[in-house]
Amino acid sequence: MLISLQNINKIYTGDAENVTAVDDVSLSVDAGEFVAVVGPSGCGKTTLLLVAGGLLGPDGGEVTIDDVDPYSLGTEQRARFRAERIGFVFQQFHLVPYLNVLDNVMAPAMVTGDPAARERADSLITRFGLGNRVSHRPGQLSTGERQRVALARALLNEPRVILADEPTGNLDGENSQEVLQTLQSFAQQGGAVLLVTHDPDAVAFAGRQVTLANGRIAENQGG
Repeated sequence: MLISLQNINKIYTGDAENVTAVDDVSLSVDAGEFVAVVGPSGCGKTTLLLVAGGLLGPDGGEVTIDDVDPYSLGTEQRARFRAERIGFVFQQFHLVPYLNVLDNVMAPAMVTGDPAARERADSLITRFGLGNRVSHRPGQLSTGERQRVALARALLNEPRVILADEPTGNLDGENSQEVLQTLQSFAQQGGAVLLVTHDPDAVAFAGRQVTLANGRIAENQGG
């Protein structure tokens, strides 16, 4: 099992009251699976994704990614683990504005120091049709091009898992299809994809749909 979330709880502490964002959620994603998590805004989807990605520690429960509990690792070890095992794709892209395309794609290699990363970066840049944009910065790219850079960055270190938060939210139909086909292909090649989305077209690409409501799993279809 590449992603295993068992009895996850996450509570946000506020001045007036505490908010339970994720309430006793258990979810597993195996190699070759593409799972879409849906539900209304505020139901806990993004929080669950951040917990799965080793970015937000749960208040209860167990997380394992590729048989490793990321929260058992020190800060530097966890950062390296994320860079090596997990690819992240976000709606807002999170590209570094002052870096060009090549350097943005290469960013995860700054953590791992893998000498083969440059060759993989060149291959991914070619694959995503960005060869004539290598020296461009994000502000000089179209929205679709920026998301392709983000995809290349996510795939650079050959991760086992991709976590995607509304990756088609800012894209037109053609670019959305390209993103979803890339994620589907990644799963078909033995990776695990956990996608948070409101997009019914994105859900159609997934093999399983999990619905969250009020921080809990309301429905788990397919798979």
